Amino acid sequence: MKIAAYNYRDFDEADFFEKFAKEYNVEIVPVREAPSPENAILAKDCEGVSVITTPITQEIIKVWSEAGVRHISTRTIGYDHVDLNAAKEYGMAVSNVTYSAGSVADYTVMLILMALRKMKSIIKRAEGMDYSLVGNIGKEIGDLTIGVVGTGKIGTRVMRNLTGFGCKIIAYDPYQNEEAAQYGTYCSLEELFQDSDVITFHTPANSGSFHMVNAESIKTMKDGVILVNTARGSIIDTPVLIDALESGKVGAAALDVIENELGIFYDDYKYQVIGHREMSILKDLPNVLMLPHMAFYTENAVSDMVEHSIVHIVNGDGNVL
Repeated sequence: MKIAAYNYRDFDEADFFEKFAKEYNVEIVPVREAPSPENAILAKDCEGVSVITTPITQEIIKVWSEAGVRHISTRTIGYDHVDLNAAKEYGMAVSNVTYSAGSVADYTVMLILMALRKMKSIIKRAEGMDYSLVGNIGKEIGDLTIGVVGTGKIGTRVMRNLTGFGCKIIAYDPYQNEEAAQYGTYCSLEELFQDSDVITFHTPANSGSFHMVNAESIKTMKDGVILVNTARGSIIDTPVLIDALESGKVGAAALDVIENELGIFYDDYKYQVIGHREMSILKDLPNVLMLPHMAFYTENAVSDMVEHSIVHIVNGDGNVL
């Protein structure tokens, strides 16, 4: 069996692709560029394609289908970058992966602590040899209520991690689970927004979570609330968040994701205009940590992503459609 791996990265994925290709007896066709209508033909005679979070359009899927591809496996948890209607039209199975929950969960707790202790301001000042105290006083997490939205594997792991800090933990998920209930108390989303000092999001991108954080929901939150998003950018209405940060209603934000990030992460833009106005504004606000979708990025997670993507194609598992 042949599998075309798009956005194939030599510096971190190649060893894992080589290892799991041997283990599952497949041939990997490495394509180092993102999928496009022009290079989609490189997957000719491949059973499946492995992709990441770049736009997978109807035009690309059509070429793949004509080339004999029967399975699109995204080596990411999210799959909102794949045109699922087009995949269904062409009879294409689509699958996503799971990976080490500790990668995102550990990163989330780090961001919560950094936001509470104003680490962006402290680090930037220290780089300029400004060691003053004014404006940098932080808060202790043990005194606070942390709200966790979404208690799947990652959200539950975040709750477990937080138990060691002595904070009050509350959670919302339409599908409650027993493990998460050991670490905190379930409540309604409205109660969570009203009662939390820090809110962290771990819900997928779908119609129910779209702009969950909006002008109306922010009004119900505590003044100075801290928002942490390591899930999907579409959860937060970005212009509304900017207004709330500038007014002080939202005290700080730690964002590993943002709306309309596709096509920006993971390239070097330091001498270019990125074409994303909200990202540029957020990056410059002193109370915002704006990070490039790195929460997942550990050796364990990358290994899981590569292996699971291959396994889904080998087994014919289409766990999205």
